[in-house]
Amino acid sequence: MSPGAFRALSRAMLKGLLRDRTAVFFTILFPIMFLALFGLLFQDTAGARVTVVEVGDVAVLDDMPQEQLAALSDALTIERSADRAQALEDVRNGDVDAVVWEDDGRVELRISMADAARAGTAQGLMQSIVQTANVAATGQDPAHTLVTDRVEDESVKPIQFLTPGLLGYAVATGAAYSSAFTLVTWRKKRILRRLWLAPVSPGAVVGARVGVSLAVAFVQVAIFIGVAALPVYGLQLSGNWWLTLPLVACGTLAFMSIGLLIGALVGSEEAANGALQSVVLPMAFLAGSFFPTEMMPGWLRAVSNILPLKHLNEAVMDVLTRDGGWGDALPVMGGLLLFTAVLTAIAARFFRWDNA
Repeated sequence: MSPGAFRALSRAMLKGLLRDRTAVFFTILFPIMFLALFGLLFQDTAGARVTVVEVGDVAVLDDMPQEQLAALSDALTIERSADRAQALEDVRNGDVDAVVWEDDGRVELRISMADAARAGTAQGLMQSIVQTANVAATGQDPAHTLVTDRVEDESVKPIQFLTPGLLGYAVATGAAYSSAFTLVTWRKKRILRRLWLAPVSPGAVVGARVGVSLAVAFVQVAIFIGVAALPVYGLQLSGNWWLTLPLVACGTLAFMSIGLLIGALVGSEEAANGALQSVVLPMAFLAGSFFPTEMMPGWLRAVSNILPLKHLNEAVMDVLTRDGGWGDALPVMGGLLLFTAVLTAIAARFFRWDNA
């Protein structure tokens, strides 16, 4: 490989990327916008907080010890009202989650199943409060006690989970799009044909494309970590966070191979864009880049387990925020490189120098 040819091709590819404002926006700025928006939306949200309207006097709520009320403050907000009809209407409209009143010793709770999750939370909380009051009324200590705590440190914020997934989405988008559009555009403009006839080795062309893609990916890592570590978000890095770099390098190669295969199969930029949109965005959703895969049904989680982005996201999360090490990174790196080799071999089978 000629160093001069490699440098010249790298500069040409990098300048082409920087001059394409649309590519810069969707490769770097668009994923950062997701991080900034989601980081603010989910900041300081540890779980579902429900609002219950108390109509009149409800003994189990009014007589609740202060320490118990304080323990529920993160999950339950109690508002008071004298208008039951209006409170019920507020529940129907989704303005509050439940309404409760007491009638001849019975605690009446009304919920709306329009939001089944919040309705279930309100019902569970009120059932717990009533059971606790019943035990207290007997004057006896409960036979069993449940103590609940979170497995993460209390300082863990949603940004710890958002950053790895959105970074994986950014890397996948940048690598797949750059390789696919380079191949399609250069073939369409017959640049590939000229390079084939020119005294430039294929290794120089491939090396330049890989080098530029890796450089862009590392810039994405730096920007993501820099933004997420701002005080407004508060990302806390683990001791082995730097293992993100080799993981991202292997992920870049894997997603470049997807772009190469798409670029080898299609003949225009429009077709490449459509194919990439059909592959990368659904893969990001299924891989947990935007929401946890635990929320998916079992069969869909099984599908997500075969996606390279799913394993990249989880490995980056392990080393970036969960104190993971080489044991978490190496198996994923090996799998991504194997995926790269297989898809690159398939792409080579369909490679064409021009559209003729």
